[in-house]
Amino acid sequence: MIEHEIYMKRCLQLAKNGLGTTYPNPLVGSVIVHNGKIIGEGWHKKAGEPHAEVNAINSVKNKELLAESTIYVNLEPCSHFGKTPPCANLIIEHKIPKVVIGCIDSYSEVAGKGIEKLTNAGCKVTLNVLEKECLEINKRFFTFHNKKRPYIILKWAETADGFIAPLQNETKTSITISNQYSRQLVHKYRTEEQAILVGTNTVLNDNPNLDARDWFGQHPTRIVLDRTNKIPVDFHVKNKKNPTIIFTEEENYVNSENCIYEFSIFDTLFISNILKNLYEKNIQSIIIEGGSITLQQFIDSNLWDEARVFISENNSIEGVKKPVFNFDTNQTVKIKNNQLKIYTNYD
Repeated sequence: MIEHEIYMKRCLQLAKNGLGTTYPNPLVGSVIVHNGKIIGEGWHKKAGEPHAEVNAINSVKNKELLAESTIYVNLEPCSHFGKTPPCANLIIEHKIPKVVIGCIDSYSEVAGKGIEKLTNAGCKVTLNVLEKECLEINKRFFTFHNKKRPYIILKWAETADGFIAPLQNETKTSITISNQYSRQLVHKYRTEEQAILVGTNTVLNDNPNLDARDWFGQHPTRIVLDRTNKIPVDFHVKNKKNPTIIFTEEENYVNSENCIYEFSIFDTLFISNILKNLYEKNIQSIIIEGGSITLQQFIDSNLWDEARVFISENNSIEGVKKPVFNFDTNQTVKIKNNQLKIYTNYD
């Protein structure tokens, strides 16, 4: 079992290479072992491209060794035809006798069918190796399919005395509370998620780009809550840098090349309704970056999975107070003169 865990850890390392690029597919890594030696490995890089098992098998120089090997994969091999053929079929075709799987895929198209196919073909299947870690790496994928909504990450930066923004921002430029290293980490986070959401006041006060310019990777889809359609056309969120979805109650809007409007009533069911809309758009994960009212709506609705709070050592005289958030942190990270507190919602 220890040997299995060693190779499964390598699968997880490989799988993480696809964070931010595989949506809507899960993160998967695969390792092929022959007589205690890794002879092939791969990971899923992008939706529509070969899966991890395919890349691992293709990387093996001497295919004759596959019939005497063990293939490791952190998620149950698929058994259905999508944009690519089933990985379970490929394993069977190459007569790989042993398959070690980190966790079962709860997605309805798979959900044990891959394991059943492998077992029926005579493969020896070992299940649930480092299951907790394998479930964790695909928390976005599992939340999306099991809860029928995106995985939700709350993020804000606050001063030592609990303010997240000044009362007025006449310059219409982003106000920075965090240090440069924390800001760069935030941009890294943005490349890892499909979308980023803010409210009207955040856009009007800061005119943010909502991109990942300080980190290499894909820019997230921007989502803006603009009930009365107040945001001017020349603001950054309406440029062509990355797609924008705007939720509004106004009906006098015109969709553009990169800016799509969605009509929605801003009532007590508003948050649930926009999450349903984003689920239907196949958006698997989202960062909520403000402002305080928007963050509080998600908190009060208990519609969040993680919170990442950056705390500065500096105080402010007056401003917008941080959201009311009475939860215990499960991790604290020091980033020079900032603290990053990470919370997980286990409900």
